[in-house]
Amino acid sequence: MSTPEQETYTTMNGDGTTKGGLNARRLAVSHISRWDERGVRASEESSERAEALFGRDVFSERVMRQRLPRDVFKALQRTINIGAPLDPAVADTIANAMKDWAIENGATHYTHWFHPLTGLTAEKHDSFISPDGTGGAIVEFSGDQLVQGEPDASSFPSGGVRATFEARGYTAWDATSPVFLNRGVNNVTLCIPTVFVSWTGEALDMKTPLLRSMDALSEQAMRILRIFGEEDGVSRMYTTLGPEQEYFLIDSQFYYLRPDVMVCGRTLMGAKSPKDQQLEDHYFGSIPPRVLAFMAELDRELYALGVPVKTRHNEVAPGQYEVAPIFETTNIATDHQMLMMEKIERLAPRFGLRALLHEKPFAGVNGSGKHNNWSMMTDTGVNMLDPREEAHSNMLFLVCLCAVIRGVDLHADLVRCSIASAGNDHRLGANEAPPGIISIFLGEMLTELLEKLERGEPGAARKTSKIDLGARTLPQIPRHDGDRNRTSPFAFTGNKFEFRAVGSSESVAWPNTVLNTIVAESLKFMADELEQVIGPDSTQAKRQSATRQLLKKVIKQHKRIIFNGDNYSQEWREEAAKRGLPILDDSVDALPVLGTKKSVSLFSAFKVMSKAEVESRTAIFLEKYNKQLVIEGMTMASMSRRLILPAAVRHQTELANAIASTQSAGVDCAYQRRVLEELVSLITRQQQAILTLEKAMYDSEVEDPLKHAERIKARVIPAMAELRTLVDELETLVPDDLWPLPTYRELLFIK
Repeated sequence: MSTPEQETYTTMNGDGTTKGGLNARRLAVSHISRWDERGVRASEESSERAEALFGRDVFSERVMRQRLPRDVFKALQRTINIGAPLDPAVADTIANAMKDWAIENGATHYTHWFHPLTGLTAEKHDSFISPDGTGGAIVEFSGDQLVQGEPDASSFPSGGVRATFEARGYTAWDATSPVFLNRGVNNVTLCIPTVFVSWTGEALDMKTPLLRSMDALSEQAMRILRIFGEEDGVSRMYTTLGPEQEYFLIDSQFYYLRPDVMVCGRTLMGAKSPKDQQLEDHYFGSIPPRVLAFMAELDRELYALGVPVKTRHNEVAPGQYEVAPIFETTNIATDHQMLMMEKIERLAPRFGLRALLHEKPFAGVNGSGKHNNWSMMTDTGVNMLDPREEAHSNMLFLVCLCAVIRGVDLHADLVRCSIASAGNDHRLGANEAPPGIISIFLGEMLTELLEKLERGEPGAARKTSKIDLGARTLPQIPRHDGDRNRTSPFAFTGNKFEFRAVGSSESVAWPNTVLNTIVAESLKFMADELEQVIGPDSTQAKRQSATRQLLKKVIKQHKRIIFNGDNYSQEWREEAAKRGLPILDDSVDALPVLGTKKSVSLFSAFKVMSKAEVESRTAIFLEKYNKQLVIEGMTMASMSRRLILPAAVRHQTELANAIASTQSAGVDCAYQRRVLEELVSLITRQQQAILTLEKAMYDSEVEDPLKHAERIKARVIPAMAELRTLVDELETLVPDDLWPLPTYRELLFIK
């Protein structure tokens, strides 16, 4: 039996050309039942219990405890848990234990696995095998090989930090993130999470600034703990993250029949289906068997890698799904998030499916995001954003809460910049995603509490209640302190903030680097203010009084960022403008914020990024935006010229011949003539729109990346929108057997 990768995805005409339209789509549908059978069987073949499977492919603490000498294990744990420098003397012992464990599990190679500024992951595999000089081979892996690697840095984005001919780059082991095994069809590779820096030390990756930002926040948060006398037993503060991942699945056959989906990850054209998500009946609905088989296999592979996936379900749009993990330390959660995206894309073809991680694969239905659930926690397990008691008396919680409010208000433009991308521009502000105006939702209880603090009132927070469901057999369930606001980009949800605006295809490393840094800056401000009036011998009453005065000032100055209403409404947009909040509607508006003096000073002050590193990212993000739009424009023009126009002209020819033969028989064809005239007009306009798009792309090319982006926004995007309108209208006129592309009805509903 052939594998999904070996299947033929198109059929051929007698002359060797590819069949399109209805015949090709029928072929796709005919394969689905076989994929169901294979997918279910593949999942059933894996019978190992989930709890036994979890962490199987991770060089975890449990494995380290078993394989490392006691003193080496303790030294490595100090590095992992409190950031102590790793003693080079123990690196060889650790490397040897890793090698033995990996080889016992079938590994032949190792790789330094890192997050370059492409937004993806990168790896270069090296064999454990080395010639022994006698015609044989030995297996070796040293501490030096574990700790440092040297990939060629010349082809990775650097934003001008390194010239093309300056090729040297280094990877350095991130001991805080678990080493793992990547299993392929006939291979196993030991993957060592690392950072990636240039020969001169600048960060060329997503991970290095993230780790620096976590250190910056920890340092300032520990100052706050010491002020409140809560530092006993605490060595470090972590940020935690639980990123939810949304994605679409389509049949593999349709994927190969859509050049736009293959190349760009989204449909550049496509008329609306008569039914899409109007009934919202897909949300939390019964999961289709083939999809559920894929999800089960995804869970198992992620379990083996120690990724704590917890939830899976249908999302609102047809063909859309979600997987969500439990909270972890942010840098580990970031690694696991990248593994999750890779596994989703790699496993889907086994079940005859293709995963689309683009933020807006289909116009007119919900796009996909990544809900970034963020909090702060001590290494003793105390969540600093969990009130833990009545919030009115929990000063430490309120200081941390107000530090976040202050940070987001002062740097709302930078927060918006952190989620800017060409893909997310299609999603933000639509009916499933928050707009490009950053605000904070706190809910009624916390908002009321902050209002009382601002007025200097000592009133207590409202008590939570229970919901009576009205039937004896049903329990009374506790009511949360506040409702959820799905229109808010940054919402407090009980013991964490949910940053809902992160794009589904993006790495979570960058937005969390920004969050960590702006909150570190605010925690420093709060600590500086409190340390001026609170000494080591201060009474509890003086500490409470000083803290209340500081909170009152912070709330008064930064309450404009708090909004609990409908973020989608035009009224909020007008209100936000009155409040002076930044309104950055798209990436071209948002990305330049990163290069401002204010942003550079912020990152430099906390040693998260140097001026050169900030400027390089500004250039890289703009260049990525430009390249994505150029690729989309070229793909759209090519599809229109080579697929849509020929199909439309064939229909025009058939219709003209039918009219001529009917008229020759003496039958009136007034209606058919009007249809033909409309068709000819659309074809003519489409031809002109293709030329307009191609000219717009050519005219937009300039060396400066920001000017290039501005011209793309002003010229290319409108030209693409006009061409799409014409193509989508043609789709409603051209017969199904002539139309060369799978339609939205097929893409969204054949599962």
